Amino acid sequence: MLNLIKHDAIAEIQLARPPVNALNLELLRSLRESVGDAVRDGARGIVLSGVPGMFSAGVDVPALLLRDRAGVREFWREFFALCSTLACAPVPLVAAITGHSPAGGAVLALFCDYRVMAQGPYKIGLNEVQVGLIVPDCIQLALRRVVGAYRAERLLVAGAMIDAEQALACGFVDETTGIEQVTTRALHWLGELLARPSYAMLTTRALARADLIAAWANVDALPLDDITEAFLHPQAQATLQALVARLKSKG
Repeated sequence: MLNLIKHDAIAEIQLARPPVNALNLELLRSLRESVGDAVRDGARGIVLSGVPGMFSAGVDVPALLLRDRAGVREFWREFFALCSTLACAPVPLVAAITGHSPAGGAVLALFCDYRVMAQGPYKIGLNEVQVGLIVPDCIQLALRRVVGAYRAERLLVAGAMIDAEQALACGFVDETTGIEQVTTRALHWLGELLARPSYAMLTTRALARADLIAAWANVDALPLDDITEAFLHPQAQATLQALVARLKSKG
């Protein structure tokens, strides 16, 4: 489910769950544990990458639809726990967005310090509204920090998916490059950052991310019940079931 690659002081964690790196409970746990392990093993920075054409398609909806209420809540707690781990990570992270990155994939990228995205026909966005889901404020905060309050509102309320060029123009991503260079550029940016005096860089980074860290410090204080109820809402269930049926017919 994950490929772990060492680049000197940088740990690359590559999502490798075919065909689209959909986030199920096992992948979420593996990702969270791998980030923690990398920090404990002395990594000074982390690159989170995907495979060519796909960073992550987000939540594994077919699997989540099969879970009961307690199972749905368990999933969202694990998703929030991973976001918390990324938000509160003591070392910088870069998202190497190697292709499409809708919904949950975009959320993971937003919790990184920097985002490099593949040029071309790839889309990124928090399109939850399109499939009947809500975006809780704690995740909206992550987008507001990156693109500003007004732009975040427009993107979130519409559930917009935007291409790499549009994402760069509005600040959703920091850099675009050819698909084969995405991870290389992520490593380069992180390497340059790590060349700074570490105490000054890391202390300044922690101050700059203080709002995000405070919002995500306590997973059980996050709106787990709200997002569980929203997922189980009849409108959301009908929309998601129709989405899964369309995907099956295409497959």
